[in-house]
Amino acid sequence: VQLVESGGRLVQAGGSLRLACTSTERTLNSLAMGWFRQAPGEERVFVGGISWSGVTRYKDSVKGRFSISRDVAENTVYLQLTSLKPEDTAVYYCTVSLRRTIVPQEAPGDYDYWGQGTQVTVAT
Repeated sequence: VQLVESGGRLVQAGGSLRLACTSTERTLNSLAMGWFRQAPGEERVFVGGISWSGVTRYKDSVKGRFSISRDVAENTVYLQLTSLKPEDTAVYYCTVSLRRTIVPQEAPGDYDYWGQGTQVTVAT
């Protein structure tokens, strides 16, 4: 499954972005999807996810600021980022899991396919 992310850019602190993840090869609509991020020199960490049934889960530091949604018609999963902070600066990765778990998983090893990443930079 080839995933393509888009939407990353430079934004001022307090601003908003919407990242998109789509695939031209396979429908994403019934798959568990995750968003991870990786800052320079740090590990790739879970940001949020949506299960195959629509249950969402978020990293504590982004709860209330980030949200995940699906557009079934567009075969796209979005990550809406609001109230951005400089510490949100990272490469954001979209990923898909073929596992049908009740809630989204947080470990990178639970995901099967990854996009190439999109850079989000939050300036002070």
